Amino acid sequence: MPENTEKSSSERPNGSSVNEDNERDRPDGDALSLPSFVASSGTLDRLVDTARDYARAAASDNTLKAYAKDWVHFARWCRMKGAEPLPPSPEMIGLYLADLASGSGPSPTLSVNTIERRLSGLAWNYAQRGFSLDRKNRHIATVLAGIKRKHARPPVQKEAILAEDILAMVATLPYDLRGLRDRAILFLGYAGGLRRSEIVSLDVHKDDTPDSGGWIEIMEKGALLTLNAKTGWREVEIGRGSKDQTCPVHALEQWLHFAKIDFGPVFVGTSRDGKRALDARLNDKHVARLIKRTVLDAGIRSELPEKERLALFSGHSLRAGLASSAEVDERYVQKQLGHASAEMTRRYQRRRNRFRVNLTKAAGL
Repeated sequence: MPENTEKSSSERPNGSSVNEDNERDRPDGDALSLPSFVASSGTLDRLVDTARDYARAAASDNTLKAYAKDWVHFARWCRMKGAEPLPPSPEMIGLYLADLASGSGPSPTLSVNTIERRLSGLAWNYAQRGFSLDRKNRHIATVLAGIKRKHARPPVQKEAILAEDILAMVATLPYDLRGLRDRAILFLGYAGGLRRSEIVSLDVHKDDTPDSGGWIEIMEKGALLTLNAKTGWREVEIGRGSKDQTCPVHALEQWLHFAKIDFGPVFVGTSRDGKRALDARLNDKHVARLIKRTVLDAGIRSELPEKERLALFSGHSLRAGLASSAEVDERYVQKQLGHASAEMTRRYQRRRNRFRVNLTKAAGL
């Protein structure tokens, strides 16, 4: 949306701007407060602060950022149409979804998954403001059903990083401190089928830091990761490899030893010269950048233009690689990935014997 269009459309009769309205509408600490009929006290005020902290922890930072952007976009869209985002109007939300799907406005057409995500973001934002959004309302449900019927496509899956790929990728890394760290990230992410956020949120011990997403325990036969994942707490066992050069646990031990890390975040930044580990935890975007960079350096799918190669691979490529490469009972892969159903695990399997069980023959044909 052009900047000058936004500026001219954001002017209000009372002189307020879209940004000011966004500040007014945005849920913040005031969303949780004492009831008007209860007198304030030091103890209750502290409990309010504690409740606010718990409320912020109800969703991941990435989810909250996405929901905040969803609200800003919807609020701006409403005001450009001469409407207000509050209270919720199913009719306006239905029109908003139609606009997202049709691309009739200045914004590009969005996929069905993105539109559903936007709707979830609106529902969450309304709930934080004390409103209820009925997604089954006919103005919303029927429009969304029509969008799915007309525009739904099979999901675009990221390319799986297979065993030979991960070995080629780590071979491009140097053996300085930064290289040891990135090697441990790739091996651990691949062998554990971990999400980017799960990799970088690991601490050395339980309760080392307030923002910990789990911790590690290194044993003789492997490493046990305890993760606070999307589906709740779960344990991931990572066995030792057939040799040190390809062992994720050995790579992790090497990084921790030479980086002198015995407390706090496992994966941290390094100094500019690459000789010293810093205190700050890595961002999950580092994992995505690392995967794309090493895919290019290793020459994986080199027959494709660079732009297409970069688009094929992401953090999920590590999880898809484990699911596609591990020749074991599907239940073990499902447990490792933390999936609630076998069907979800199969979505990650880019290479499997789909006709191992032949129901046609079993039925007598």
